[in-house]
This record gives sequence, structure tokens and C-alpha cells, in this order.
Amino acid sequence: MTPANPIRISTLARQEIADTLRIHKIPDTYGLRVGMKGGGCGAQFLLGFDLPTENDHVYTIESIKVIIDKRHLMYVIGTEVDYEETEAGSGFTLVK
Repeated sequence: MTPANPIRISTLARQEIADTLRIHKIPDTYGLRVGMKGGGCGAQFLLGFDLPTENDHVYTIESIKVIIDKRHLMYVIGTEVDYEETEAGSGFTLVK
């Protein structure tokens, strides 16, 4: 059984994702991929736009298509996608 909404997306992140999709004319067949890169102590969160495969679960969270590899699901449950603007720059963050 998979959770209904395994991750959260902040209001600001949701707006930035929608703007990015629109501005770059990314087709609606793509979604926001959330996962892990690497393994062990060196594992890092992965975030980007991608097409789903047969190894993925696809969710609609706050009107955003989210793609999570079945093997990564247990590692990203409870994660929040946020967007931060600081003096050093701006970008998406993933916080568990």
C-alpha cells in the first residue's frame, strides 16, 4: 500500500514549480521527480523534472504531478519540498 501524499509541497514551492513548467514549456507528461541519489552515508535527495517509468509511483499533490521511484519511496516519505530566496541565491530545498 502506498501513501496518498508521501511528501508535502510548500505554497511557495508549488508556485515556483508551476511557473517553471509554464515558462520552460515543459509538457504535462513530465512531473516533479523526488528521490535519492547515491547510497549509504553519501545519499542525497534528488529533485528534477522527468517522465514516469514502470518503476515509479505517480501522485498529484497540490495540483503538481510528483514522480517517486518505488525503491526511493520509504526514504522520501514525510519530506517537504520548499523554495528559499536568500542573499546567496534562490532554489528548491528538500527537508525531512
